[in-house]
Amino acid sequence: MRVLTGLMMGRALALTLAAGGAALAAPPGVTVRDGAFVGPDGKPLYTFARDAEPGKSACNGGCAAAWPPLAAADAADDGDWKVVTRDDGSKMWSYKGKPLYTFARDVAGEAATGVSAAWPLARE
Repeated sequence: MRVLTGLMMGRALALTLAAGGAALAAPPGVTVRDGAFVGPDGKPLYTFARDAEPGKSACNGGCAAAWPPLAAADAADDGDWKVVTRDDGSKMWSYKGKPLYTFARDVAGEAATGVSAAWPLARE
């Protein structure tokens, strides 16, 4: 019985550590609220429907002014979180191949205002 209890406790610890490790894979300051990602600045994160090629951003120029990319300077890939090099050479984060953005009109800590078919919330 002690062996079985010890094995169960070891398994529970391993699962806890694995879950904790997965949470640490997100970029610093990125959290999850109601299943959707929130950036370090407290604003919701979005994906862009026109980002058809995994790991490639189609939002540049004026688009990027309205939909700022989630910056990833001096960062490295970690699991599902990858660094994307933009057309201008800057770096941004992507999750499962989808580049991540904020919306310039959103306010930190408040509900997302930019949600549409083209700009869905980024979810786990």
